[in-house]
Amino acid sequence: MIRPTLTADGLAVRLPIADRAEQLLDALAVAYVADPDPVGRLLTVHGANVARLDHAVVSEDMPEHERTMRAATADGSREALLAEAPAANTLDDLLGPDDAITLAGRITRLAGYIRHRASPSRGEAA
Repeated sequence: MIRPTLTADGLAVRLPIADRAEQLLDALAVAYVADPDPVGRLLTVHGANVARLDHAVVSEDMPEHERTMRAATADGSREALLAEAPAANTLDDLLGPDDAITLAGRITRLAGYIRHRASPSRGEAA
């Protein structure tokens, strides 16, 4: 389960998922080494799809249906890449009700600590 912590400065709650991204990148690199041609083509196609989607997001005159189609295309190429990296299946935490409540409680306590620290002391102007 994700273990929320405070940042070093104590001003935000950190949900540490960077190690999961590292696992995914490692699995993708191993897949590329094992079979570079198809994985390389998938990376190229996905990169182009993401670039097209980025353009659609910033373009004010693009119809919404075009944005939606570009997002679906990027989702499809991402899923194809993730299929090449078996570790991707283990990246998401699936929380049952009790674990979800526990995580929510931890985040709430940390956020309350931050809010308490950030609030002005008694007698000071807000």
